[in-house]
Amino acid sequence: MKDIDAIAMLQDPVRRRLYEYVAARGREVSRNEAAEAAGVARTLAAHHLDRLTEAGLLESGSRRLTGRSGPGAGRPAKVYTRTRAELSVSLPARDYLTAAELLAEAAEQAGLDAALRTAAGRRGEALRGSAAPCVGLEEAVEMLADRGYEPYVEGGEGTEDATGAGAATGAGPRVVRMRNCPFHAVAEHFPPLVCGMNLALLEGLFGTDGPVRPRMDARPGECCVVIESSKNNDD
Repeated sequence: MKDIDAIAMLQDPVRRRLYEYVAARGREVSRNEAAEAAGVARTLAAHHLDRLTEAGLLESGSRRLTGRSGPGAGRPAKVYTRTRAELSVSLPARDYLTAAELLAEAAEQAGLDAALRTAAGRRGEALRGSAAPCVGLEEAVEMLADRGYEPYVEGGEGTEDATGAGAATGAGPRVVRMRNCPFHAVAEHFPPLVCGMNLALLEGLFGTDGPVRPRMDARPGECCVVIESSKNNDD
């Protein structure tokens, strides 16, 4: 299926709610859970979830949700996660990824890491404009969500994603983590260069001595930067 056909499937409002719910969880989601979240019957949710899987927008698997194994543990349930593959549509066709990779390769070979970070910091400051620095992590979540980072708050009393849904976690300082890196495709091939650029961009956007500030804290499958409150280090 072509990318444009797969993306067109999200025009259906129920299908889109199901996709967005699964994408925002960052973990496996069962049919029952997705159906309840979307406010539809389980059979309808299963139909749409399978269509999204066929289109390459989701991936499916199966596991026992009870956590038990052996006789009496029940049948494995079908679960869904968002695919790691990227889909895009450009009319007319464009190939910005190749250009970005070539520029990254040239910058890395020429040792232009510092120059790139300086430019990224200036861009972050320009994106912030005349707005006052963020006063807290909740405001940082809003800014990052607008830029496609898919942020969620981790630590403290619980974990909360950009949709406002929460899940209990262990105690610890509250930070904003991001499930998506907008530069993922290039970062896979040039991680030090691109991750350093991303950190500098967010430092320009949030500042380095205000109420919230970015720092590196890589985690597999997520953005390499987290946003922390300066209060975390003052306790």
